[in-house]
Amino acid sequence: MKRRSPLIAAAAAMALGMPPAAFAQATPWRPAKPVTIVVPYAPGGGTDTVARAVARQLGVIWHQAVIVENVPGADGLIGTRRVMDAHPDGATLLLQVPAIALTRYTPGLKGIDPLQRLQPVTAVAQASNAVVVSGKLPVKTLAEFVAHCQRQGQRCSLGTTDNQSRLLSRQFVAESKLPDAVVVNYRGTGAVVADLVANNVDLSFTGIAAALPHAKAGTLRFLATTGDQRATVLPDVPTATEAGFGAYRSINWFGVFAPVGVPPPVLQAIVDALRDAVKDGEVQRTIAAAGAEPVVNAPAAFAAQVRQEGARLGSLVQRYPLE
Repeated sequence: MKRRSPLIAAAAAMALGMPPAAFAQATPWRPAKPVTIVVPYAPGGGTDTVARAVARQLGVIWHQAVIVENVPGADGLIGTRRVMDAHPDGATLLLQVPAIALTRYTPGLKGIDPLQRLQPVTAVAQASNAVVVSGKLPVKTLAEFVAHCQRQGQRCSLGTTDNQSRLLSRQFVAESKLPDAVVVNYRGTGAVVADLVANNVDLSFTGIAAALPHAKAGTLRFLATTGDQRATVLPDVPTATEAGFGAYRSINWFGVFAPVGVPPPVLQAIVDALRDAVKDGEVQRTIAAAGAEPVVNAPAAFAAQVRQEGARLGSLVQRYPLE
């Protein structure tokens, strides 16, 4: 469809008895150039999967290329900073997870708080995390894993993928009384899953999507999920609360952020397009396969959600500082 020129649009407005400004306001914003969605983590994880599913449908809705760019590094800060520094015109967006709220607590990052220079747009999906172990371990429950690691001379390891999973792991080690356990940070979900399969690391708090095929093959085992209810794709796996470890409840949202200063009409148009995008059957199937469910909310509601999760994680990090 050809886009109307400003002169034609103004003439149409006058013919309808509307001032040109009112007509412009009634026309939904669409990007005039390709849009980039930055994923600040390595490919292969749930964040990347959700971003690519949504981007494909946004391209259909906007009749414009929507590119997903993975920019990992510095616990997500390198890619996040790229969006922080971007021009606020709606053409550069960020897909992040709750770990963004922990950036300012990360040693070596000088207290940088990305949330001061980003505005929450909307969540597009949410999921519980999962507690995954190597299929070679002789354990089938979280309690059995703790007992296994408490045996004299048994040194267990926990692989982490971002600050949130690192924080959960440190909490788990401390509260389960595993003084000899080692917490190892990986550059992405794919890397930690590969080492779980190879039995080079014992357990990880991670997303469901990357681990699911290996669990079906028997090389990994899900011990629990961290949501309020069992994950739809893992109906036989108990929640952490059901397993007797309710302190490890966490909901992982996949949220879109934009640079501060994006005009409200543009922000609302992006929310509307995302709401339409997640209605698409293929997008919903992809999100479901990642162990998540589509959720689109208003910018104010998502901002409140980000603040709430930030407060919860901030409280935890006071007890278990990131190192």
